[in-house]
Amino acid sequence: MPLQVSFNEETLREVLIGDKGAEVLLQTVMNKILQAEMTEHLGAEPGEQTDDRRGYRNGSYERSLTTRIGSLKLEVPRDRDGTFQTELFERYQRSEKALVTTLMQMVIEGVSTRRVKDITTELCGREFSRQTVSNLIENLDEQVQAWAERPLEEEYPFLVADAMQLNVRRQGAVRSTTAMIVVGISEDGYREILGFKIALRETGESWKELKARGLQRVELATSDAHEGLEAALRSAFPGCIWQRCHTEGFLGVHFRRNVLDKTPSSYRDRMHELLDEILEADSQRQAQQRLNRTLRI
Repeated sequence: MPLQVSFNEETLREVLIGDKGAEVLLQTVMNKILQAEMTEHLGAEPGEQTDDRRGYRNGSYERSLTTRIGSLKLEVPRDRDGTFQTELFERYQRSEKALVTTLMQMVIEGVSTRRVKDITTELCGREFSRQTVSNLIENLDEQVQAWAERPLEEEYPFLVADAMQLNVRRQGAVRSTTAMIVVGISEDGYREILGFKIALRETGESWKELKARGLQRVELATSDAHEGLEAALRSAFPGCIWQRCHTEGFLGVHFRRNVLDKTPSSYRDRMHELLDEILEADSQRQAQQRLNRTLRI
């Protein structure tokens, strides 16, 4: 039985906003859905000869779609009679959160009939035929797999590894597990998810897989203080500087969590406040001053 994964939408949005890799994948998926919608409209695939054909394709035109992930350039198909219309642009804005969640579920779980039916019905306002859904599944599965295994030709001197908590339904029961996320940051500041998959625990396999896909010249990597991750990182990228994650956001909750785990329950509220003051300081000097002031109390 396939996995059924549910995400915290707020966390997922934080992961994906401005991510160049997710932007490329979403753009590809949306274009494939537009082509499938034209197939339904005409009753035939490109070049297919059928008795039920209701017209012919006539190229496409480009239209932009602004999303929380980025600006997508979509190729909207035309038919010769000018009768094709799509509701995808308007419907996307109303359903973006659910659709992005479905997209990430397809990355982790694989492309399924149910997922494709959900996303096409939501975007296009109607169900596609069984054959169109089947063809779209095959096409999207190839695209998603290619994205997940794409060669890493760009240089990402900075890496951040973390784990996002997920609820996974497996064999009739819901279990908490994690998705390993590795994010690369270019010298220009562009951020891209390089690896995203289910993991039973934080292991060093992510580093090894990224190197096999072409990642090189990593200068600095940040992760939780996990022995397996750090050791594998140093093995995969000799000379790389590793540091423990201590910033805020989905890529930096470990420091706070580790401190609070060692804090007596009666002092945790005050420790929360102290960590807020230190981590939100404008400079290292200001953070040190705030810490010193607290220690003198």
